[in-house]
Amino acid sequence: MSAPTPETPTDPDSARASLEALRTEIAKAVVGQDPAVTGLVVALLCRGHVLLEGVPGVAKTLLVRALAATLELDTKRVQFTPDLMPSDVTGSLVYDARTAEFSFQPGPVFTNLLLADEINRTPPKTQASLLEAMEERQVTVDGTPRPLPDPFLVAATQNPVEYEGTYPLPEAQLDRFLLKLTVPLPSREDEINVLTRHANGFDPRDLKAAGVRPVAGPAELGAARDAVAKTSVSPEIAGYVVDICRATRHSPSLTLGVSPRGATALLSTARAWAWLTGRDYVTPDDVKALALPTLRHRVQLRPEAEMEGVTADSVINSILAHVPVPR
Repeated sequence: MSAPTPETPTDPDSARASLEALRTEIAKAVVGQDPAVTGLVVALLCRGHVLLEGVPGVAKTLLVRALAATLELDTKRVQFTPDLMPSDVTGSLVYDARTAEFSFQPGPVFTNLLLADEINRTPPKTQASLLEAMEERQVTVDGTPRPLPDPFLVAATQNPVEYEGTYPLPEAQLDRFLLKLTVPLPSREDEINVLTRHANGFDPRDLKAAGVRPVAGPAELGAARDAVAKTSVSPEIAGYVVDICRATRHSPSLTLGVSPRGATALLSTARAWAWLTGRDYVTPDDVKALALPTLRHRVQLRPEAEMEGVTADSVINSILAHVPVPR
C-alpha cells in the first residue's frame, strides 16, 4: 500500500487572492464595512484579537458570522451580561454520576471565532476569564491547561454611547486587543442598499441563501501567515514605529502612552497590511494606515483634554503629522 501523498503547500499569491476574495463574499451580507473586514483579516494574519465599537444595529455580529462562513471556521457567540460567570465562558468540571468522576465540559471559548457581545456589560472577573485565552491561547481549569483551536480570534463588541450598567475594560485588557475597529453608521446610499436587500428577501440568519460561500481555509491562512512573517522591515521603519509610540508618551493630551507591546503590535499589523497589498517589505504608509486602529485603545486622554473635545484619534493623527517620515 503506497504512502499517502502529502498536501501541496498553498502558494502565497494564491493565499493572498483567496483572502482578497473575502471582501467580495462578505459584501454579499454586510454593506459598506470594508475597513472593518480588512481589520479582521489583519488580526487573523497576526494571531490577534479585535475590539469592535459601534452602536447597536450596524451589523457587528453579522460581520463576524460572515467572516467565519467565508473561512469555514467554527464560531460561537456569548452575550456578556452582569450575571455571567467565568465558567460560562471557559467551561467547567461536571460530575458524571455513571462514572462517579468529573469531566470537563468545554465552554464557548473553544472555537475559532468567539464573538464576545457587549463585553463591557460583564464584571471584571468574567472579563478577566478571557485574558488567559487571548494571551496564552489556552484555558486552565482545575490546574489543567487545555489548548484552544487554531486559529483563535476574539471579536469583542462594545457600545460607545451607552455607559449605564457597564464595566469599562481596564487598560491591561484593552492592551491585549490587537486592533480597535470602529463600525460606523452606513452612508445614505449604503443604508438604502441594506433596505433594498431586506425588501428582496435577505435573511441575515441564512448566509448560504445570501450566496456567501467559503473562499479560503486553514491552508490559505497558514500560507498567508508564513508569508507575512517573511515580510521585511528595515531599521528605518522600525525606528519610525518606535518614534511614533514614544511621541504618545510625551503628548500633553495623554496620561498614558503606547507601551512597547503596542509598538510590536503596530509593526505586526503594518507587515500584514504590506503583504495584503502585494509587497514583501513595509513602507511608512503601511505604518500610517494601521496606526489608528492599532494604537487608539492603548492611549488614555487627560480629563481636561477630553472636555475640550480632543480624541485619541486626533492625538495620534497629530503625532503622525509631526514625526519625521524616513525616506
